[in-house]
Amino acid sequence: MAGHRSPRGARTPPRTAGPKPARHNAAHRPPPSVGPAFGTTALATAAAVGAVATGTFTALIPTPGDGTITTAAADENPFQAVLAANSDALKTATVNTAVLPVDYADDIEEQGGDDQLALLDKASTLAAQLAELHAKQAREQAERDRIDTVIEHGGLDGWIAEALRIMDLPQSLSPKLERIIMKESGGNPRAINNWDSNARRGTPSQGLMQTIPSTFRAYVHPDLADRPITDPVANITAGVRYMIANYGLDTLEAGGRTNSAGNYVGY
Repeated sequence: MAGHRSPRGARTPPRTAGPKPARHNAAHRPPPSVGPAFGTTALATAAAVGAVATGTFTALIPTPGDGTITTAAADENPFQAVLAANSDALKTATVNTAVLPVDYADDIEEQGGDDQLALLDKASTLAAQLAELHAKQAREQAERDRIDTVIEHGGLDGWIAEALRIMDLPQSLSPKLERIIMKESGGNPRAINNWDSNARRGTPSQGLMQTIPSTFRAYVHPDLADRPITDPVANITAGVRYMIANYGLDTLEAGGRTNSAGNYVGY
């Protein structure tokens, strides 16, 4: 189809396919200054990516489809200018509250290190306590085995060891108790005193600890109550229990009663 002539008579060339000529600023808009204002430039850049940053939030705004940037009234109110230019395309504005990550890496590593050191220290302490417990159990078992052996062999040491075990008294009292027994009966479980006041009353002292029958019956350990007064272990329990009840454990630990000169005076 023939082209149309312009008012001046020149033929207007037919419009061909291709990119449209660039738009020009409207006549009523003021000409650009030597350099664009900083606010206009920042606004244009933000609008190109669909976002306008404000002091407290970021509004996401679509840009025109042809890639152009509208700058009308940007100098007066950049934010309103962009909203106006995109009023048809704007559908939603999303407020994006940015949460900046805080670097706690060093604190975490330090805390983790402290926790690991604490666990190691606790494990070391528990291991030491467990080792001590095992060692204590081993010592106790060894002592029980030793006492079993002493009792099995019998004799004065065996009788004393068995009596102390029955009364739940420490075996460390053995030397002191042996001293008392040797002073009282010379270690003879069938010894009978026929010359003291008890003998004169018809109740002679008997056995290793030289107890009279009434004292024996009152103080013998309940587990051995069916044994005779001359039974060495039963007699020891009766004499020791009587001594502790009347004079205290200190007297047993001291190896019996003594006078001012340090001589044994019995109990």
